Amino acid sequence: MDAFTVPIASPPLNIQTPRLILRQWKDSDADPFAEMNADPQVMEFFPSTMTREKSDEMLTRCRDLIAVRGWGIWAVELRDSGEFIGFVGLHTPGYALPFTPCVEIGWRLRADVWGQGYCSEAARAALDAGFTELGLEEIVAFTALPNVRSQAVMKKMGMTCDISENFNHPAVEKGNWLEEHCLYRLSRHHVK
Repeated sequence: MDAFTVPIASPPLNIQTPRLILRQWKDSDADPFAEMNADPQVMEFFPSTMTREKSDEMLTRCRDLIAVRGWGIWAVELRDSGEFIGFVGLHTPGYALPFTPCVEIGWRLRADVWGQGYCSEAARAALDAGFTELGLEEIVAFTALPNVRSQAVMKKMGMTCDISENFNHPAVEKGNWLEEHCLYRLSRHHVK
């Protein structure tokens, strides 16, 4: 991607799946979000869990970006109960990586809802919005090499990985077991 312009969705995207709503953040998300970000199981493939302050800062950044762009990292809630279960969404990384500029897809769900297909369901909807509503040509995803669960979701979405594109993440301490990351890509022309 030589030239990259961040698309704007107006009005803001409203995404629903049979079981989920991907939506703008609410103040009431702060407590369950902080609890999820402090869970060592959820944060296993990150350098550390998040403090309440860092969690609140992330929520504010996500909310502000959606307010400006109309899309971003959305809060995910269950349609039948309105219960917050995590986030899934699209983002432009704020630091230089070997493949930036780009739009990435990312997710983080509470551990107690893993294994029920929620991540894949929400990720498919986010990818569809990126390609159809925002007109993106490509969406990427990346994770630490040991994170095979996230890689399984990436593969399920039809994303492909080229080992020659592995990279050391600049935000991870040199020599840390999570430093090396793999990159997955999906072109709008290869959506399954």
